[in-house]
Amino acid sequence: MPHRPARPWKWSAGLCALLLAVAHAETQRPLDLGPARDVATGVALYHVTDSTILEPPAPVSIWVLRVDLRTADLRAALANDKIVDTETVPNLASRLGAVAAVNAGFFLLPSGDPGGVYKLNGQLVSDTRRPRGAVGFNREGVVPRLIFGRVAATMALNIRRRARPDAYMEFTGVDTTRQLGKLMLFTPAYHADTDMAAGGTEWTVRGRPLRVIGAPSSSGHSPIPRDGFVLSYGGSRVPAPLTLLRPGTEVDLETHYAPLDRPARDWEQTRDIVGGAGLLAKDGHFVNDWSVERFTTGFAEMRHPRTLIGTHPDGSVWLVTIDGRQPKLSVGMTLVEVRDFARRLGLTNALNLDGGGSTTMWASGQVMNSPSDVTGPRKVSDAILVVRR
Repeated sequence: MPHRPARPWKWSAGLCALLLAVAHAETQRPLDLGPARDVATGVALYHVTDSTILEPPAPVSIWVLRVDLRTADLRAALANDKIVDTETVPNLASRLGAVAAVNAGFFLLPSGDPGGVYKLNGQLVSDTRRPRGAVGFNREGVVPRLIFGRVAATMALNIRRRARPDAYMEFTGVDTTRQLGKLMLFTPAYHADTDMAAGGTEWTVRGRPLRVIGAPSSSGHSPIPRDGFVLSYGGSRVPAPLTLLRPGTEVDLETHYAPLDRPARDWEQTRDIVGGAGLLAKDGHFVNDWSVERFTTGFAEMRHPRTLIGTHPDGSVWLVTIDGRQPKLSVGMTLVEVRDFARRLGLTNALNLDGGGSTTMWASGQVMNSPSDVTGPRKVSDAILVVRR
């Protein structure tokens, strides 16, 4: 009987499948976090330095906070309590009496203007037309409930008229620099005043229902009432809808959420929203495609310091910082590696927050990680605080 040669390609295919299965199993294998350090009641801190987390193995330093929301709480907080400002995470956390904290949303340097969606105490204070990953805090019950997804958020002005349909105009931005020929909204979270130069047109609205108070001003720097807002248009010749704004005119401010993966009402019901870039997991489904979030080149593919927030099926919230850009200490992670790390932590929801030089974890009165900036912790626009109940 003639000899039949072996078919090595079958063995190669089978071996490749086996290796892929082993690699997949590795990403699924739960992590050994090692011993925990008690930061406060319900708050445990872990330090992970296992180089085999990465492939091929490389130096890595990861700090992990596990927060039990039955005994501790989370709070979104702005630098110096202003929507456009910067402050280091240690200063911010110490000032507000936190037991631990991490940096949070993306922002523009050097101003601190948030680069994505941000909602604080029920009021949208930073809008975005680009749907990106975000985390919302729903505080209807004793224990806050976190939601994750990708969402865009904008605001609009509705001017009430008695005998005719209401007039309507979208805001180009919320709590950010005014643009020529555009309508902006300034909330009490911005500053004491609009900080805008003369030459525009500004109206103060306050009360319930909201009403225009007094004549429009062109001098800039309009004071922002604690119980109201300032409407600011970039120019002295205003478009038709804004000519209706006279003393006593009633207006409504409408917030519109445009989510990609959950009902808009879920975001409407949140008390706070912190924007990120890179939804990693939602309701147990891990993300493989981030094209809709439109990242800059290298953001997802290159290893950087990273910060993330996630939730576990047991109800706990996990805050993680991954050091990077320090070859001997920690090389950082790509977005895929961060997602796989979240999977190995057993998280069912996870979001990538601002990273790079912003990545900072503060706990027990000190910075725990090694920020990549040579000057130490970078000043950031906001943070997520862990506070005692």
